[in-house]
Amino acid sequence: MLNKTEENEQKTSPLPHLDELRVGIVVSDSKAEISKVLCDSAVAVLRNEGYPDNDITVVHVPNTFQLVFAASRLAKCRAFDAVIILGCIVRGTTPHFEYECQHVTQGAAILNAEGKVPVIFGVLTVDTEEQAYLRIAGENSECDKGAEAAEAAIRMAEIARKF
Repeated sequence: MLNKTEENEQKTSPLPHLDELRVGIVVSDSKAEISKVLCDSAVAVLRNEGYPDNDITVVHVPNTFQLVFAASRLAKCRAFDAVIILGCIVRGTTPHFEYECQHVTQGAAILNAEGKVPVIFGVLTVDTEEQAYLRIAGENSECDKGAEAAEAAIRMAEIARKF
């Protein structure tokens, strides 16, 4: 486990540049406005780090529940060095929120445990859409989860290549 100093150094250290890094991004079309910002932000980071568009593949799925299936297919085809899943699940008045969050979280964990490629979890699980907007790029945002997911993908792909 990293101590606070190591954690801060990792966050501020430059991202590694990996030759021919191929990243698959799976995006849920539910809460499309939020998902689009997450995806655009992730793609922008990859482009800014010098990765060309032909090494970035974006796949859209109808709902967050389908993220795991598509991520599994991308991970198992071995064409990608990392897979990012992006979407937003907003709590409602039924237990559906818990089921969907649990499915996506456990699905991503299982794919990571299989070890084919790192699967980066960029799914917002929030009580309100306002909370989601605070977590995506924008003038009032507290952070940029799409960018964070892309940065994690680069760092985890480096680890995958080393080991």
